[in-house]
Amino acid sequence: MLRRLYDWTMALAAHHRADRVLAFISFIESSIFPIPPDVLLMPMVLARRDRAWYLAGICTVASVVGALLGYGLGYFAFETIGRPIFETYGYLEQFHEFQSAFNEWGSWLVFVFGVTFFPFKVITIASGVTQLNIGVFLLASIASRALRFFLVTALLWKFGEPIRTFVEKRLTLLTSLFVLLLVGGFILVRYM
Repeated sequence: MLRRLYDWTMALAAHHRADRVLAFISFIESSIFPIPPDVLLMPMVLARRDRAWYLAGICTVASVVGALLGYGLGYFAFETIGRPIFETYGYLEQFHEFQSAFNEWGSWLVFVFGVTFFPFKVITIASGVTQLNIGVFLLASIASRALRFFLVTALLWKFGEPIRTFVEKRLTLLTSLFVLLLVGGFILVRYM
């Protein structure tokens, strides 16, 4: 079953509309969606290394635009939309505890968590709630998301075929590790 899913993802990655799907996932991941765009970016870069930098650019731009949506949700609609998202991730109580310090360290938080696999939507919404300076927020978002997506892309572009072979030979192991890291990330966020 994993082999079929992998083959389907690789076929999707080479599809002429895959760019739109990648942009959409990158956009919504920054504000509401739990799955990072790397899940699609990686096979797309492996399937089409000639378009690697373009794909990293799509992820970066769409993610930053989505981050602005997350900021807006925090700024204008925290009670109706942002609070339930924080509650879903189990982060509401902790957010209230460090809310006062957020603006002091907000730009660094946006940058650091924008590079990691921490749910970026939590940071984008928190930035809106605390009314972090929008210019600072935008610059930190651009820098962090570009670093993340272009670094992943550069590694895949440089070591593409060996990585692809490695993935194909160890698909079950890598899938298990990914799921473990994803679940572990949610648990970490919930109890942080």
